[in-house]
Amino acid sequence: MTDDLYPGAPCPPESVRRVTCVGAGVIGGGWVAHFLARGYDVTAWDPAPDAEEKLRRLVDAAWPALEQLGLAESASPDRLTVLPTLEEAVADAQFVQESAPEKLELKRELLARLDAATPAGTVIASSTSGYPMTDMQPARDGTADPGRLLVGHPFNPPYLIPLVEVVGGELTDPGAVAWASRFYEVAGKSVITMERELPGFIANRLQEALWREALHMVANGEATVREIDDSITEGPGLRWAFMGPCLTFALAGGEGGMAHMLDHFGPSLKSPWTRLEAPELDPSLRDAMVEGCDEAAGGRSIAQLVAERDQGVIDVLRATGRLPGRAREDANTNSEGEKA
Repeated sequence: MTDDLYPGAPCPPESVRRVTCVGAGVIGGGWVAHFLARGYDVTAWDPAPDAEEKLRRLVDAAWPALEQLGLAESASPDRLTVLPTLEEAVADAQFVQESAPEKLELKRELLARLDAATPAGTVIASSTSGYPMTDMQPARDGTADPGRLLVGHPFNPPYLIPLVEVVGGELTDPGAVAWASRFYEVAGKSVITMERELPGFIANRLQEALWREALHMVANGEATVREIDDSITEGPGLRWAFMGPCLTFALAGGEGGMAHMLDHFGPSLKSPWTRLEAPELDPSLRDAMVEGCDEAAGGRSIAQLVAERDQGVIDVLRATGRLPGRAREDANTNSEGEKA
């Protein structure tokens, strides 16, 4: 079976039934939980000796939140298979999500292995949070197929935050990008298909700017960790949950919209309020951040904070009318409408 979006693909995005997740840490495990909740059969591989135990524990912890989001009728943690080798894990994959650590040479070597072992035409997406695919793609040498390699960058945790940014590299086939974007949509994600590569992509670059300014304020004793977090959760974060910064600023212009806002407030852009260069992460700044977060946690464990975060995101999605409905069964139905 071929697909009009990407003729080399083994099937259309709507017909994918088996997904392979390579790397089972926080991000990879989050992808596993998401795909299981959407009713896919998921195969996972990770070289760590305790990877399966940690992965199943992560899925179990995420499942209550996923139940609130709405599971596919066939969704079950039992549809997860963890295999001992990468080659076994991708042998029958219809889509591959790679989530290895952010080390460029490791990514290059792993993507080359994936390209060699994965069935022809199967799209391989990287969860990289910053590297352009052009920097990670193995060179075409007569056997490699870099045309199917692309970035599918999620936001943490992937099972809860809808966003995924999709972009190819210089050697990526545009059809593979279109195929992947459609697949992610079918799989319940909110997709931004980027027209050009950009280190860090869109959301991370915006988040990084805020993060660097926060580090400067802590390093200079200008604000505490708690004050910084409260300034977002009790301030602009409430608006950003349903309206981005650009449209939010447009409203600051009243009936004149963005044009009036820029004419009125534009000159303040030259005010030296922000410092986009990262501060030196010396031991004192590191300790201040760690101690500040411990204080802000107020004795709550990481597991308790994760549960609180998950419930908070679900509440925001529900309150803003964006709580996903029941997952599609397309992933578990073949072209004749029969269950896989």
